[in-house]
Amino acid sequence: MIQEPHKAAIIQMFHVHKYYGSKNALVDITLDISKNEFVFISGPSGAGKTTLLKLLYLGECVSEGQILLDGMNLSRISRRQIPFLRRKFGLIFQDYKLIPTKTVFDNIALVLEVTGKKSRLIQKKVKSVLRTVGMEARLNSFPPSLSGGEQQRIAVARAVVGDPKIILADEPTGNLDADSATIIFDLFKEFHARGTTIIIATHDKELIRKSGNRSIYLKKGCLQSSSTL
Repeated sequence: MIQEPHKAAIIQMFHVHKYYGSKNALVDITLDISKNEFVFISGPSGAGKTTLLKLLYLGECVSEGQILLDGMNLSRISRRQIPFLRRKFGLIFQDYKLIPTKTVFDNIALVLEVTGKKSRLIQKKVKSVLRTVGMEARLNSFPPSLSGGEQQRIAVARAVVGDPKIILADEPTGNLDADSATIIFDLFKEFHARGTTIIIATHDKELIRKSGNRSIYLKKGCLQSSSTL
């Protein structure tokens, strides 16, 4: 089992397989990720990176094996419990997944509204997180009027406004220019410094090399290596 020494694991995967019909998307993955670790899931397209992330927030279910998340066995989570499980996560996607007909403020506020937070707290938290990502001036803008880098900053703000324990990011800099990618990566480092576990799926070897963090390398659904470059 792969785990940083002397740190408690927030995620444990035991002999995890994922099949789509006759296709093996993930094969016998056994892996630990520690609390407050900053880790990359790397590998070529089709290696299983996105599938692995989906298994963690129950976007997909394992075909075989077990996953423990913060002490919970995901195979024993009922359908009614899934929304509560997902509150542990902030999710960030390459294509942003912002609602184009809602303002920047409303896109972020929605995360807090569904948990029943009061309006005054929502106003305070949304404005605070927009300041953190440098986008407070655009709170009344609509996503289509923003650049790709700006939309991804809003996506980061949406992911962290609920104070998640874990941020999962799927190719978050894949559509961005170098300057925008640097801004996004610096935001991840800031939230990691605050105690959040960060898991980024990417094929960007240069990003991984510059970070110095652990990289878990997948190929054809198999775990090939886990190392710090």
